[in-house]
Amino acid sequence: MPILRRLPALFALLMLGAHFLRFGQWPLVLFCLALLVPLFVPRRWAQVLVAGALTLGTLVWLWTLVGDVQQRLAYGEPWLRLAVILGAVALFSAWSAWLLRPGWNAERRGQD
Repeated sequence: MPILRRLPALFALLMLGAHFLRFGQWPLVLFCLALLVPLFVPRRWAQVLVAGALTLGTLVWLWTLVGDVQQRLAYGEPWLRLAVILGAVALFSAWSAWLLRPGWNAERRGQD
């Protein structure tokens, strides 16, 4: 079960890395790929690190959503589909970070 909770984070990191790759931001692409390693480390600090990065990734998606919608509105192009897609990706990233929150780790399960 703990592996299943990490799979959405894996996909969210890969999507974020692809987003950075589109703009040629190689250091951020490599950072997203490097975060795949601590994602599967069974330590609390590693999960907090990845969850924090995914939270920042959610903000990146929201920033992109606002910028792209403004650009489409300025050119009089349709924007609703773009907003729905980027909003869904942002929600998926936030959900992925939420799944990694420390209270759900197997280490604490026995203490509850």
